Amino acid sequence: MKARLATPILTLVFLIVGGSLAVFPDRVSAHQVWMLGVILLGAPIVFETLRNALRGRFATDVVASLSIIGSVALDQPLAGLVIVLMQSGGEALERYAEGRASAAVRALEEAAPRIGHRVTDDRVTDIPVTDIVVGDDLLVRPGELVPCDGIILGGESELDASSLTGEAVPIAARAGGAVMSGTSNGFGPLRIRATALAAESQYARIVELVRTAQASKAPLQRLADKYAVWFTPITLALCALTVALTHDWIRALSILVVATPCPLILATPVAIVGGINRAARRNIIIRHGGALEQLSRAQVAVFDKTGTITIGKPRVSDVHLARGFSRDDVVRWAASIEQGSSHLLARVFVEAAEASGIGPIAVERHAEAPGQGVYGIVQGHEIRVGARSYVLPHCDGGVIDAAELEHSDATLRAYVAVDRRLAAVIEYADEIRADLPRVLAALHDFGIKRTVLLSGDHAPIARAVAERAGIPETYGDLLPSAKAEFIERLRAENGVVMMVGDGINDAPALSAADAGIALAGHGGGVTTEAADVIILIDSLDRVADALRISRRTMAIARQSIRVGLGLSGLFMVVAAFGVLPPVIGAALQEAIDVAVILNALRSSREPRGPRGFGGTLSGVTHNPERRNEALVRDPPQRVSPLRA
Repeated sequence: MKARLATPILTLVFLIVGGSLAVFPDRVSAHQVWMLGVILLGAPIVFETLRNALRGRFATDVVASLSIIGSVALDQPLAGLVIVLMQSGGEALERYAEGRASAAVRALEEAAPRIGHRVTDDRVTDIPVTDIVVGDDLLVRPGELVPCDGIILGGESELDASSLTGEAVPIAARAGGAVMSGTSNGFGPLRIRATALAAESQYARIVELVRTAQASKAPLQRLADKYAVWFTPITLALCALTVALTHDWIRALSILVVATPCPLILATPVAIVGGINRAARRNIIIRHGGALEQLSRAQVAVFDKTGTITIGKPRVSDVHLARGFSRDDVVRWAASIEQGSSHLLARVFVEAAEASGIGPIAVERHAEAPGQGVYGIVQGHEIRVGARSYVLPHCDGGVIDAAELEHSDATLRAYVAVDRRLAAVIEYADEIRADLPRVLAALHDFGIKRTVLLSGDHAPIARAVAERAGIPETYGDLLPSAKAEFIERLRAENGVVMMVGDGINDAPALSAADAGIALAGHGGGVTTEAADVIILIDSLDRVADALRISRRTMAIARQSIRVGLGLSGLFMVVAAFGVLPPVIGAALQEAIDVAVILNALRSSREPRGPRGFGGTLSGVTHNPERRNEALVRDPPQRVSPLRA
């Protein structure tokens, strides 16, 4: 950024020094100082424009470069120096708006497993993961990342696969099961046999997916360059016509100076900087101007499930009691033995019981089968809580009783047996965010044509959540690679795609999307590095805010460009009649620039009208009645399912 500021600062110095010397005619003339400045500082701009032209890129810089060359050739250095100031100042603003490049790949690689434990003749040797070969027997200790894809040979544990699938519920790990690199081992050591090299395993694929997704994104054409495609030829044609009819090259220079597209150069970066600052005040970090422009053009919204449209933590959704059992007794007995378990669902159940005023009591003979369930004696009753396969074999008529209590749309279940009788089936679900209906309604109002839910969870579970959320299109059982491929297909079929996610498993899809939005309220890491937009608080409504800010910002930028070019076009015609000398033309262009900048700065301010979802944008009004209908359709749960 400092290097970019050097040229506009030096240009100002030459302008000021030359102006000061203008009052001393016997000394070094201001004309010479200005000429020296325009040659020294204008030459890099001209050479850069020429280099881009040789590559086939004709943009806003062409007219500015011709103005600089013409000012030197026709001995009008002051006009040329003003053009250098506007050109270099606009580029500095644009670079500031672009921000820093993503470090997603580096962050992913730093988090990758580094060491594997090879087992040979009952001896364990630490080796770099790059030395692991297919067929190696490996030891994975509790708390470690699995270094490569493999098959479990022995041991029992639980695996945290949330970095790959996004799902918080641990997966039981037993002999014969498959494991993927990047998953975290839980409580017990596992012995696995490598089925793929570390470089070809699942985690390595995620790293490569992020890298290739970022590299494959086509460079975003600047908004200014889109207007320059037609404005530049018109300017050059008018100059040629004027010279052909009048043989006056000074008039041609005046046209070039007035036509120098400073509104194109300045309007977009000033508006984008304002929009980025406006978003930052709403705890939304937009990493660069291209992200803001792409977000403003989004037509498809893709959401991850767990942690994005849901809270990301299971909750007790219902307790189905068998006949003859008291709800309070069953909940108290189950919570008492679950209190000693390390399983996530056990902790959730105990918290729900305590929140309902049902506290745990003393337990005798407590025992846990890791990943399966817990057993104990409470108030003289034999209590067993856990998976279907752990509880029902110990119940008299358990399978028949369970069929009456199971609901097909449940996402997760735990079974409770009391004295060898099935007493209850506990259902768990991931709670949908309360602000989701408002967000979906706002996105529809902003012109989002298609909304899609992608999930690493099982397809039936993903569909059930999507139906509750009001999202019409759902795809489940997707690994990170499949999510990224799906995003690429959407981009090819539907245009600009925005993706909202929160986990490492979403990083490839976030990178593949035109605008990736990361929810980083619980910490970001790799996900934030892969995203273009980062929401710093755990609030989904900021997604709609980001879209609103981006569309308003780009609308202001386009308005500034059109007004600026309209005024420039008017003065070009005046200059063609020989009324405007180059220096006066440069001064008029400065006045246009000030007007453009003042208008573009509106993007940093809150628009008039109600804040947030109730506001308006480009004539679009968010409908509060539709939001209320959505909330009534899926109202927040107020009564604890542990109480009748």
